[in-house]
Amino acid sequence: MKPIFPDIFDCIVVGAGHAGCEAAMTASSLGMSTLLLTINADRIGHLSCNPAIGGLAKGHMVREIDALGGRMGIWADKAGIQFRRLNTSKGPAVRATRAQIDRDAYLKAVQADIFNQENLWVFQDMAENLLVEQGRVAGVTTQLGQRFGARTVLVTTGTFLQGLIHIGQSNFAGGRLGDPASKGLSASLAALGLELGRLKTGTTPRLLADSIDFSKLDVQHGDVPPPSFSFHAPFNPLPQLPCHITWTNEQTHEAIRSGFDRSPMFTGVIKGVGARYCPSIEDKVARFPDKNRHQIFVEPEGLNSPEVYPNGIPTSLPLDVQKALLATVPGLEKAQIVRPGYAIEYDFCFPTQLDPTLQTKILPGLYLAGQINGTSGYEEAAAQGLWAAANAFCALNGREPFLPGRDQAYMAVLVDDLVTKGTEEPYRMFTSRAEHRLLLREDNADARMTELGRDLGLVTDDHWQIYTTKRDALNTLLAGLKETRIRPDVATCDILANIGASIPGKAVSLGDLLRQPELTIERLEPLYPAIAQAAPEVLREAETIVKYEGYLKRQEQLVARSAHLESERLPEDMDYSKVAGLTREAEEKLDHVRPMTLGQAARISGITPAAISCLEIHLRKLSN
Repeated sequence: MKPIFPDIFDCIVVGAGHAGCEAAMTASSLGMSTLLLTINADRIGHLSCNPAIGGLAKGHMVREIDALGGRMGIWADKAGIQFRRLNTSKGPAVRATRAQIDRDAYLKAVQADIFNQENLWVFQDMAENLLVEQGRVAGVTTQLGQRFGARTVLVTTGTFLQGLIHIGQSNFAGGRLGDPASKGLSASLAALGLELGRLKTGTTPRLLADSIDFSKLDVQHGDVPPPSFSFHAPFNPLPQLPCHITWTNEQTHEAIRSGFDRSPMFTGVIKGVGARYCPSIEDKVARFPDKNRHQIFVEPEGLNSPEVYPNGIPTSLPLDVQKALLATVPGLEKAQIVRPGYAIEYDFCFPTQLDPTLQTKILPGLYLAGQINGTSGYEEAAAQGLWAAANAFCALNGREPFLPGRDQAYMAVLVDDLVTKGTEEPYRMFTSRAEHRLLLREDNADARMTELGRDLGLVTDDHWQIYTTKRDALNTLLAGLKETRIRPDVATCDILANIGASIPGKAVSLGDLLRQPELTIERLEPLYPAIAQAAPEVLREAETIVKYEGYLKRQEQLVARSAHLESERLPEDMDYSKVAGLTREAEEKLDHVRPMTLGQAARISGITPAAISCLEIHLRKLSN
């Protein structure tokens, strides 16, 4: 039986979206007494927008979360109804896993963990005000007049802060359709001195599946067998469903243009900045008038759901225009709208007000994660939730902060971009944002992150055993490929001819042979029978390491060359006005961001190599 609420929690998590759920599970798994405070307990783990998890760079972060001992990958595996590996014809750095998700199954998987987790309590109420005592956060008060004390508070409010929903010329308060907005917390954050901005995102109308003529749509099936996200959890996939594809046309675009004069985007009603990389359909039609069609990806909402999600047409157009545009799309001519598409504006905090642990600079003990930091996407939110909770744990226990480098994780790229460069529009992760992306592949996320998770205390004994078994098998296989040499004698040449390999002019290792573009590692089995005993994921990773060895070494050399900048700490109380040679602009930017290291300072927009040299000279003077 779970004990009664503690008098003071180690951590209060405000909001139960993807950031909040991952944060609550992380904090409680690390032994912190944790309260998950949510406006609606029935919606814990709800997928507010599209029913999918993963994708380019996003799938990488899901696997990083899993390798660290987090939960999103496990939940997605339990609820996935279609799994696909994207970019399989391209290089390993940009291959990624994406899953269509059964909304109900995902919500049940999340809630089963949340409500059965030790050290974790759930309460339905709205956080209204942050409590401060002796210069640090001390808890929250709620709409119902409750006062909860805490040593740390982690705010993960998603789109709920002063949320305003727009459908045509109608607008009303809401955190998402069907849920109330959070009214008081924005004022509390602002009263502390945090600067808030306004962002906008949108979603599509949900359609009745039985009203769609799927015979007019292209079918897209998932992979067989389906790939999983989790490196260590059992994978028993649900029955798999196809997705479908259709396209807008010029008639659709005419219907959309007919509503421009009533669009809240084009009439100036919406003030928040929208997502550059996930624009509304009216924005796409206006910005790309020469493009005669846009793809609509019709996604199932679940095995037993009567609804589908037409990905590609998020909109805030009036309802009559939404109906008119759908009537022009092949297969959707008679589609019935179950829930209208809408835009939502919400408050966020400019993330340069955070340090790299995601703790606010202005108030110790207060952490922010997810869309409140200006990001978009489930995966970005979950990664921040784990990151912030891990750092709250480290701070309370006198440990060094949890701060992997940009060469170690996509989530590190995400956090570093936010706190160093900031954002004034919804931030979305792409593989192109990572300068060392060949080192940050999906397949090696366990090698990059599991030991960090073990050190934190998130990785269980069973998880660790699975990881070390795979690690040892991979190292054994790589050693065998390197040490086993073949000579171009008659018998060997016959084998090489049979497996389609070019015959080398001298003795070579099997690793050298594998670098031939036409060869896969499985073809080498006649020359190295141990290959038959290796797990598929071990074979894939070994093949990547061998074939891309030269590129990997070059990236590792680049990381090593910049390591001194990343390890050179800057004093927290550095007075940048005393640094000789800095321009006034550099002074102001450094003082605003207050970077932790020279490496972080070098990534601030407008900070030149000359400014970094000035900082290095100043640090040497301080140390003498």
